[in-house]
Amino acid sequence: MHDKLFHTPVSLTVGLGFKREITSLAEMHDFLTNWTTSRRGPLYRNAVKACDLAVPGYVTIEQARRALIEFAQAAGILWPELEPVVGVHAVARGHGGYAA
Repeated sequence: MHDKLFHTPVSLTVGLGFKREITSLAEMHDFLTNWTTSRRGPLYRNAVKACDLAVPGYVTIEQARRALIEFAQAAGILWPELEPVVGVHAVARGHGGYAA
């Protein structure tokens, strides 16, 4: 399972807005195994099944990746395609001359 890499990683929001990249079936399996039991639903089960079927090659790695993306979208944890931008700019007054 460890050598079955995704062509493109799937970026997920975890914790308090931290980014986690899932790059392989092994990482997908680990992530799904540790997913909160109370938030498991049909798309979660579909992603687990796709992951399990991709290991022996019954479905493609891309199909498993797509199932993970569909689950992540429904769960609201898919990292946005455009990276959030945090800017700092100088201000005329304030503490230290900068505002977030």
